Amino acid sequence: MSTTEKTPDSEPVTQVRGACPHDCPDTCALLTTVDKGVATRVQGNPAHGHTGGVLCAKVSRYAERTNHPERLLQPLKRVGPKGPGAQFVPVDWDDALADIAARLSGIAARDPQAVLPYSYAGTMGLVQGESMDRRFFNRLGASHLGRTICSTAGGEGLNYTLGGKLGMKVEFFTESRLIIIWGSNSIGSNLHFWRYAQQAKRDGARLVCIDPRKTETAEKCHEHLQLRPGTDAALALALMHELIANDWLDHDYIARYTVGWDALRESALQWPPERAAEVCGLPVEQIRQLARDYGTTRPAAIRLNYGMQRVRGGGNATRAVACLPALTGAWRHRAGGLLLSSSGHYPVQRAVLQRPDLHTGQVPRTINMVTIGDDLLRESSTTFGPKIEAVVVYNSNPVAVAPDSAQVAKGFARDDLFTVVLEHFRTDTADYADYLLPATTQLEHWDVHLSYGHTDVLLNRPAIEPLGESRSNTRIFRDLAARMGYTDPCFADDDEAMCRQAFGDRIDFAQLLEIGFAPLPLPDAPFAEGGFHTPSGKCEFYSERLASQGLAPVPVHVPNHELPQPGGRYPLAMISPPARNFLNSTFVNVQSLRNIETQPVLEIHPDDATPRGIADGSLVRVFNDRGSYECHAAVNDRARPGVVNGLGIWWRKFGVNGTNVNELTSQALTDIGAAPTFYDCVVEVEASGAHTTAGAST
Repeated sequence: MSTTEKTPDSEPVTQVRGACPHDCPDTCALLTTVDKGVATRVQGNPAHGHTGGVLCAKVSRYAERTNHPERLLQPLKRVGPKGPGAQFVPVDWDDALADIAARLSGIAARDPQAVLPYSYAGTMGLVQGESMDRRFFNRLGASHLGRTICSTAGGEGLNYTLGGKLGMKVEFFTESRLIIIWGSNSIGSNLHFWRYAQQAKRDGARLVCIDPRKTETAEKCHEHLQLRPGTDAALALALMHELIANDWLDHDYIARYTVGWDALRESALQWPPERAAEVCGLPVEQIRQLARDYGTTRPAAIRLNYGMQRVRGGGNATRAVACLPALTGAWRHRAGGLLLSSSGHYPVQRAVLQRPDLHTGQVPRTINMVTIGDDLLRESSTTFGPKIEAVVVYNSNPVAVAPDSAQVAKGFARDDLFTVVLEHFRTDTADYADYLLPATTQLEHWDVHLSYGHTDVLLNRPAIEPLGESRSNTRIFRDLAARMGYTDPCFADDDEAMCRQAFGDRIDFAQLLEIGFAPLPLPDAPFAEGGFHTPSGKCEFYSERLASQGLAPVPVHVPNHELPQPGGRYPLAMISPPARNFLNSTFVNVQSLRNIETQPVLEIHPDDATPRGIADGSLVRVFNDRGSYECHAAVNDRARPGVVNGLGIWWRKFGVNGTNVNELTSQALTDIGAAPTFYDCVVEVEASGAHTTAGAST
């Protein structure tokens, strides 16, 4: 569990093994130093190969976050109006739970689907994120939540092509001779993969970055293809065109282990590099050179990330890129292939954790979390179902992170909406709560974790007792179940028991207890001889399942919902990648990290800034038909001409005018996976007011 040493005054200091809970592919193993019951330091566990003792700047501040002076430490009840500046008073846990249970019971008596859970990856833990909460809402009969806000376009693209969120092992990127980093700022969002890529680079590998933004990662690669947002499928199809035209193909692999080659070939031949260059805004020779490198280098690997699928055609783009390794036979090599997510390799027993059998009667409707802004404002109807009367928010901050945030805030501001928020801090969403319940952090509870960037299971032990009156998510839903009169035995399961249930006998839990992590027993090259998880067992270039839905059965380029209009009302495309020192909206209130970021920023190229009279550091207004957002201009070449980068996700309350970049994003969905289109957005930018010094605090 921990190591113990004596301080000079003989007080014991312990180190407790844990796991990082955040939405990041690295899923690091942690060591938390505890002195006199206080967590004083969080560091990477050097015994875990993928972590190697190294943490990102964000999580290295986790003790600061846990011990934050503004941490919620007792239940609160709102008094007065909802929204920014809302007032709360302390309330006893028993009184809060009794009232919440009574309110939910009353609504459920009319129609339980009028109750909606809203959660996502505030913790990636299988226990604190998707166990007792799901049991509670299944037993209640609440509406289901479509948890689509991050990755379902890419995930479904992989599912239709490879059969799931599957790919090569991340550690073998060190042996690759060509690494294409597609839609990822790995230095900021996948640090431990970057360490593998750097080792490969030192050993002579070529690194290529494909990204609309000139990121820190792009700067350190040999080549950067700075394409327009939403044109990745066109680029991938042009690469296929060149592989075909130059016969850089593994015909044996295609014949043995793929389906639909003739149809894909016909589609790809419609995309010569000249056509893709015009669509993508790239030099044609840059496309040809990348195709040449990919077609003639062995082994070649693609590290795909989720940035490129947050546009209308994101599902098709993912499918197109996922087809490439099968064309060249890259899957034959353990250092070849592709990795977007490895989470599909894990044998999680989700039905055991979530107990969908607790629900009886008709299957509840599903509300897509992306469209929460519109859905909270809908009235009852035969098509929509009952009006949403109650929302229970946990592991998420929708007022800050959901698109079209003015609509989201308007929905949560409804006087007749009963809202319960489980949180660590007074977030933007917490300002709209009727009850605000203090939740534990990762240092204070049990959990078990998979990863979407490597293939180890990690166990998290509580390092300290819950601070104040905070309770784990599992305990809160366990207590609510008791208040609602739910006597099913599963509501008595404690957290350690659910950690054991997550994988059953498929993982050695004794090993997790002993060292904190356990690798999955997987082959080094999972698709060297086919064995894909698709219905055919092959890489499916052509999908019968998509064809049956009336969708394109082979990958195609699907243009963005919103295209810039040169000389028109909204001539600029906008993407909103994360600020390096925030993780979604987490860590925004950690002062040391906010000091690094300094202020909300819009990156704009000099070619776009100069004619608008915008100087570096000046206050600008970014706007479209959905709203406007004020922030500070960073005039540089990180943005390509015609595209601006609104770095997020700041809490609205820390913004210049009480908004953030999601004031501008839309609730439109992707082609596959019903996911958000955060990077499919057009805007205009204008100077807003007095010039400020670049880097000044807001």
